[in-house]
Amino acid sequence: MFTSNWWEAVKLFQNLRHNLKAVYARTYVRVRSQFREPEWVLTESVIPLLIVFAAATLYRVSGSEQLAGFAVLGGAMMAFWDNVLWLMASQFYWEKESGNLDLYIIAPVSKMSILLGMSLGSIINTSIRALLIFLLAAFVLRVPVNIADPLAVFLVFTLTLTALYGLGMLMSSLYMLYGRGAYQLNDILSEPIYLLSGLYFPTIGRYSPFPAIVQFLVSLIPLTFGIDGLRRTIILGQGVEQIMLHIYVLLALTVALIPLAWRVLIFMENLGRREGRLSLRWM
Repeated sequence: MFTSNWWEAVKLFQNLRHNLKAVYARTYVRVRSQFREPEWVLTESVIPLLIVFAAATLYRVSGSEQLAGFAVLGGAMMAFWDNVLWLMASQFYWEKESGNLDLYIIAPVSKMSILLGMSLGSIINTSIRALLIFLLAAFVLRVPVNIADPLAVFLVFTLTLTALYGLGMLMSSLYMLYGRGAYQLNDILSEPIYLLSGLYFPTIGRYSPFPAIVQFLVSLIPLTFGIDGLRRTIILGQGVEQIMLHIYVLLALTVALIPLAWRVLIFMENLGRREGRLSLRWM
């Protein structure tokens, strides 16, 4: 009995070590590629900067400094949503198109560890771009920043990214199986999410122009409460007590999305194995 339990513990430790190595490997590739091509940071920051300058300048002309700051922060968070759509969700589809998905399937590690490594690498890279966008826009446009509680900023930002990349993991399993059909969702979802999640202007709370039912529906997108919480903590100077609703909602989305992504990934992988849809077919 003792020998059996000891052997199970050894196997569990070995599996954990292999999965941690997979997480590190995928994180290293993402981060290393970013610093190997530093011009990508500048290129991927230009378009969001143009959108930020346009929206923030419009608000400044109308006499609203706070809304100008809201636009700057929304433009910085735009980089994370683009990263979730075009890198996280689409990654397995691209690997399938290039013929590398077979290697992930036969690897003796959990697919979630691969996705986790991709997420961590993407978070590091995208945080650099988002910080660059925010600092440049805030400096040029002289947006007022009022951070009264750094802990509140950290909590909202961390929970937002956790829930957002949990959504990316969930979408990646759909892309892995349905491929090009699901890939078209990127183009369909990009602009509506920009509008509804509050990248351009607040879409929940007293500043929102939408009715209550629309505000409830857009609250299911992690980016919505994340952006609103960051605006409250960075621009309006609110603390943890004032944003407890945001923390609860983002925590609930995180707890729901990550286990759901794990279950859907297993289901889609098993379905793909049965139907033979995980590999490219050469005629």
